[in-house]
Amino acid sequence: MKEEPLKHLQTINRKEFQKNLLSWFSREQRDLPWRKDQDPYKVWVSEIMLQQTRVDTVIPYFNRFIEKFPTIDALATADEEDVLKAWEGLGYYSRVRNLQSAVKEVSEKYGGIVPDTPKEISSLKGVGPYTAGAILSIAYSKPEPAVDGNVMRVFSRILSIWLDIAKPASRKVFEQAVRNLISEENPSYFNQALMELGALICTPTSPSCLLCPVREHCQAFEEGVQTELPVKSKKKSARKMNMAAAVLFTEDDRVVIHKRPGKGLLANLWEFPNFEVGSSSGGRKQLLDQMEEEYKVDCSLKAGVVTKIQHVFSHIVWDIEVYVGSIDSTTFDESGLIAVTTEELEKYAFPVSHQKIWRETGAGILQK
Repeated sequence: MKEEPLKHLQTINRKEFQKNLLSWFSREQRDLPWRKDQDPYKVWVSEIMLQQTRVDTVIPYFNRFIEKFPTIDALATADEEDVLKAWEGLGYYSRVRNLQSAVKEVSEKYGGIVPDTPKEISSLKGVGPYTAGAILSIAYSKPEPAVDGNVMRVFSRILSIWLDIAKPASRKVFEQAVRNLISEENPSYFNQALMELGALICTPTSPSCLLCPVREHCQAFEEGVQTELPVKSKKKSARKMNMAAAVLFTEDDRVVIHKRPGKGLLANLWEFPNFEVGSSSGGRKQLLDQMEEEYKVDCSLKAGVVTKIQHVFSHIVWDIEVYVGSIDSTTFDESGLIAVTTEELEKYAFPVSHQKIWRETGAGILQK
């Protein structure tokens, strides 16, 4: 007979669990800018930024973003280039494109008020079950679960749940656990406390069990298996791609860049011309050939690789050989390439890999 994953729920004193967790959070919560008030828009922006990104990294981005786009309408009417520039360096750019699309819908359909029902908020672009639950509970005090990796780790230990948390089907079990234990009086603090507990105490490795406010409720601690949980299957290893990129200067020291396609990886960001090459050797010739084939331009590249950049995505790794060279600005009128001054370069949003390329090559080399 299959074991019931939530069999330990009935052993927990719900009121005591809530009391221990909430009183700890009231004392120990970090002073984070999105906790200053319960503005649904700010909660939404923070939750989107915090996906795949550490809190310490997000704080300055959040402050700058809210300063630049303080309201729903400000973001809805902003130019996409400005929005991408404000997000530059955070990565996973589809997050902010989806956020702006959803914000436009809120502005047009809901009069600029973030909807407060699961059905309406979940229909917005980029708003999945976790984000919906976070906004509804934190901003609107609705007793909705907000289950992310932190929460699944916490509850896998507290309730001794041996399901693989990497499998989407497991989320439903953890959502049910939260629904059973959530504080109806203060769901905002309850969900934030779970996230905080996972971030500060119930960490992936070496959890600080002796400091845990809900240790007496924890089945894994009682059984001594807290370091064996959660169960999480490993992702497939990322695919490696050999790339070659060119930092090209025109005769008047402008820099050549182009915009990535509107869909797919790093959509609508700007970059230096680059291509996948067949191997890590011979990149220079392949780069010259591809520039001629793709853009119908002639350029010259200095001999030798100037620098090598590696950038790791969740599913691929770019190994980029970087070359520096020159190009005649009269040859690429209809190529999709543009030439900008080094000052103008600051206005364009670049992926992290190409920011590195500029720092390590063009920024110090201006061709003479």
